[in-house]
Amino acid sequence: MTANQVPGEARQVSGAWRQLLARPAPTETFAPELVAQLPEPARRWLTHAIPTGTPLSSSVQLTMRGEIRLGVWRRFSARQILVPGVGYIWAATAWVAGLPVRGFDRFTTGTGEMRWRMLGLFPVVTAGGVDVARSAAGRLASEIVLAPIGFRTAVWTAGRSADHVIGTWQIDGEAESAELCIGPRGEVQSVSLWRWGNPGGAPFGRYPFGCTVHSEQEYAGLTLPATFTAGWGWGTARQDEGEFFRARITAVVLG
Repeated sequence: MTANQVPGEARQVSGAWRQLLARPAPTETFAPELVAQLPEPARRWLTHAIPTGTPLSSSVQLTMRGEIRLGVWRRFSARQILVPGVGYIWAATAWVAGLPVRGFDRFTTGTGEMRWRMLGLFPVVTAGGVDVARSAAGRLASEIVLAPIGFRTAVWTAGRSADHVIGTWQIDGEAESAELCIGPRGEVQSVSLWRWGNPGGAPFGRYPFGCTVHSEQEYAGLTLPATFTAGWGWGTARQDEGEFFRARITAVVLG
């Protein structure tokens, strides 16, 4: 599959995929001076993740594989287009009882949606509306660690310690914040936020959500998280039961 080809799982939203892909070409490259006024953990992270001279592209395309918990853990493969502060589409195939479940999660032009079908025929998940959009906006904020070239879409402030920094975005008229924990070399160690959702069937509201980064790797010149786990209840006694996502990034293309 070429970088410009829409994955089959996202065929129903191919127009939205192409809109995310058709962002303006980068006109600026990264330099340490661009982050000189940011809190120190942000500078440590960004100068580690982005080599000087890297084009500050608008979008990133990621290919990944891993496991997602749908009752039990199921393997998946996925491709995602991500534009920090704007939107994403995550298109994937998971396997349930040996049968493919294909579909997408997305946040584009203020719309959040999940649409999944078994064998491409039988609906498994169909969801949309305001609550889904608010939850998707929180996910968009947290995924800045997969697209650090979009750091200027956020306002960065000091976090809870000398190793934490908070990014805040105005997404669809509402503030979404994510706190990053940055290691001594500049590596992302974790992300945490209060994300809108209804984990375990709870009433919709903001609940602890996060991800832990287990390794990093260089892709397309960027140093990014390579393996990570994510879920609800992060940083609480319910973290283990809230974990639902384990992934490895296998390829990255800058838009």
